[in-house]
This record gives sequence, structure tokens and C-alpha cells, in this order.
Amino acid sequence: MSKWIGASIGWAFLGPIGGILGLVLGSMFDPVSKKKSSSFHPRTKSGDFEISLLVLSAIVIKADGIKDKRELDYVRSHFIRMYGRTRANNAFKLFKKLNNLSKIPIRKVCFQIRSMMDHPSRLQLLHFLFGVAKADGIVLESEVIMINKIATYLGINISDFESIKAMFYEDIDSAYRILEIKSTVSDQEIKKAYRRMAKKYHPDKVAHLGMEHQNGAEEKFKKVQEAYILIKKRRGI
Repeated sequence: MSKWIGASIGWAFLGPIGGILGLVLGSMFDPVSKKKSSSFHPRTKSGDFEISLLVLSAIVIKADGIKDKRELDYVRSHFIRMYGRTRANNAFKLFKKLNNLSKIPIRKVCFQIRSMMDHPSRLQLLHFLFGVAKADGIVLESEVIMINKIATYLGINISDFESIKAMFYEDIDSAYRILEIKSTVSDQEIKKAYRRMAKKYHPDKVAHLGMEHQNGAEEKFKKVQEAYILIKKRRGI
């Protein structure tokens, strides 16, 4: 597992996330100090994103005080789909250790991610976290509150938060929230909103994370399309 970590992580070696990795892996891993960080390119690598997913997912799963097997299975199955079974198995070993931690410094972890990760990638993180919360069939209020706290620390505004949250509900009000508009807007404004949101959530925005993350990005893009179709159908556009 240590070889997998060393090969796939860039900036996640640093700061509070590096400290957490060192804590759960012990002698297998020593966080790189900030003094040595200049050798790393600041652009987010697939491994950085992967570790961020694991740490934040562990936080969300703990939000309701219950470690639901369906939520754990969601993380495992999606990691297999994204990274393949071997890499996913290594990641899940780390994930189980993260879930056993009594406390994770949420604010510090999120600030590190915010400072190193671009906005589209942070939106992708948020989408995955809602997927984890919905894995047991319902997004509980405690989970919404925790994800909202994470979103705030990640520098994600309330409109983006509500848009991604709405992707996990199926009704006309959610369709409008996905497009970040009110139900009272004109037909022309709806078309403009669709084009804006399709651009914001286009899979190409996270192409630098690798092909393994294209499916997740395409899910957001598809939800925008479905919301637009639903609104047009209801309005008879």
C-alpha cells in the first residue's frame, strides 16, 4: 500500500492530510514537510483527488453516528469502477483506517484541499459526498449539515451547493435548483441557465484528473440535461 501511495499522491503528502496519512499508516509513511514541497507540482493529481475523496467520505459517513454498510459499499464499488480492483482494494484498506479515527480536523483538511484544488474538482468532490450520503436511500439532515460545512470550508458557494444537492432529488423544484434559477424566470432565462450550467459541469472541466473521473463528471452533466428536459416538458417549451 505504501508503494501505491507514494506513486499516486502529490500535494496530499503535505499539511493536515499528510499528517492523517502518517497517523493511520504509521511507519509506512512519513508526511513530507512543506520545506520539501517545492518538488511537487501544485496541480491536483488523480491520487490527490483520491485521498481527498477518502478523507471527506469518512467524515460524511460519521455524520449520523452510524457506519452504514451501504455507504461503505458505495465508496468501495465506485473506487473499483474508477480505479480498478487492485488500486481500489489498497484505497479501501486506507479508508477503513480513516473510519476508525476518533477525529479528523475537518476545517484544516478542507482548507488544504481548497488551496490546492481547482473549483471544478471541488464540485466533483461534493457530488461524490452526496452520493455517499444517499447510498442508504436517504440523505439525512445531519449529513446535509456536514456536507454543507465541508462545502463552505472548500469555498463552494451556496448556489453550487444547492445545485449539486438537488441532483439527488427528483422533482420539479430540484430541477430549477440544479440550473440555479427560480421557477418564475422566463423561458429565455431557462435556456441561458442551461447553457451556463452545462458549461460549468462539462466533463472536460476535470479532464486533468484522468479518465477514471470522467464518469462522475458525466453524471453531473447528465443531471443538468435531465433538469432542463423536465422544465421544458412542464412548461411546454
